[in-house]
This record gives sequence, structure tokens and C-alpha cells, in this order.
Amino acid sequence: MSATWKVLQGDCIEVMRDMESGSFELIFADPPYHLSNGGFSVQSGKQVSVDKGQWDKSAGASADFDFHQTWIRECLRLLTAKGSLVISGTYHSIYSCGTILQQEGARIINELVWFKPNGAPALGGRNFTASHETLIWASQSPKSKHTFNYQESKNFDHQGDSLKNPGKQMRSVWSIPAVSKSEKKHGSHPTQKPIRLLERIVSLCSNPGDRVLNPFCGSGTTGVAALHFGRNFVGIEQDSTYIDLSTTRMAEIL
Repeated sequence: MSATWKVLQGDCIEVMRDMESGSFELIFADPPYHLSNGGFSVQSGKQVSVDKGQWDKSAGASADFDFHQTWIRECLRLLTAKGSLVISGTYHSIYSCGTILQQEGARIINELVWFKPNGAPALGGRNFTASHETLIWASQSPKSKHTFNYQESKNFDHQGDSLKNPGKQMRSVWSIPAVSKSEKKHGSHPTQKPIRLLERIVSLCSNPGDRVLNPFCGSGTTGVAALHFGRNFVGIEQDSTYIDLSTTRMAEIL
């Protein structure tokens, strides 16, 4: 049977509340980092605004924390007993997410570091160049089982990752370039993740036929990876523009 997919439009918290508990074996969440603060970064050698949209603006530390707590609780509820939740973030959000996971009794399996060898430079010259993002891999509780395709991780096609030795254990630091132009041929999302990153997560932390959810679907990269490896995918997205983009990308796989 071929893999299935759909993208639901709406607020992810409201949509998840209507879903049955224990519905997914893997959830990948790329929530707002809340870093749209009027600053600037570099893209393709040019100065660009870091503002992504109203959805990425901070409402204050307390409100941001409450937002993360609400969607994380729903994600943990939606996991099967053997399911995994992987959350990506930067220092703007990932510490809150990690604290919430601990408060909710989840088990943190690994902290993963996505090193970007082509990360943007620091314009002001007053701090270190931000060249990584952090991912937290967790399960529902310390007693939960989780999927990890260990042997496959040892033999995984490293595709230029200088930190991965063929046939050896995969380490928790992954060297993966930012999104390539070929991944943007149908359009792009301001926080789009590279397909190589999601291919590792999907293939190593789930099995064929499993159900994968991304509550912040964006450009649909998680769905592309899920379908490529024979997983069933559900995405949630508010913006119709990105729903069109993600569905176009996934339709190309099947």
C-alpha cells in the first residue's frame, strides 16, 4: 500500500485537540522561534530582515512559554506508546521547549546539533556567528519505548557530512548545509529545513507505514521525507500559500 498524506488548514493547537490520542509514531515540530524583532541577517550575500511574519513575533517570555507548553502537551498526547517527538529550535525557543518536556514527564532521548557549514555571518561583529540549531528528541515518559533504526544509522548515506564516518555510529552533531536552490523550485518558506535533515529523522526514528505529524507544516519538507520513506503524513498549516507549496511538493513524490 502506498503512503498517504494530507495537510489540514488551521491553528495547530485547535486541530490537534480534535485528533485522537495515540495517533502518531513520530511528530516533528518546527515551532516559531519568536526571533522576528526588527533585526537583520545575511542571505545570498545580501542584508535581509530577520522578520518572518506576525506568527514569529514574541508576545513576551511568559506568553511564549505558555504557547510552547500548550502545543507540546498536545503532541505528547498524540504520540503512541512507542512514539517520538523531535523539536527544532534556537536559543530563542529550545530552552523553553526542553524545560516543558521535563515538566511534562517526557524522556529526553538525545539533544541533536544541526551544524550549518554555510551559516550566515554575524553582521555586527559583536558575537559568535550562529551556525547551528538544536533538536530535542523525546518520548512520552522514561518508561516509553521508541524507534531507533540503529544499524541503518551506522550505514546511513552521509551525503557530504564530514562528521559522519561510514559504518560507524552516527554522532549527535550533524553537518548539513542549509536549504539548496533545488529544494525551492516550487517556492520557499522563511524557516524551511533541508530535506537531508528530515530524511535522517524520519528514516531513523520511525518505520515504514508509521504515521508522521508536523503541526507546523510550512513548506512540507517533513511530508516529502515521510513519503519518500513510505511513511504516512499529516501536516497542519495556517497559511494557504504554504499549504499550496507543501501539497505541490508532496504530490511530486507520489
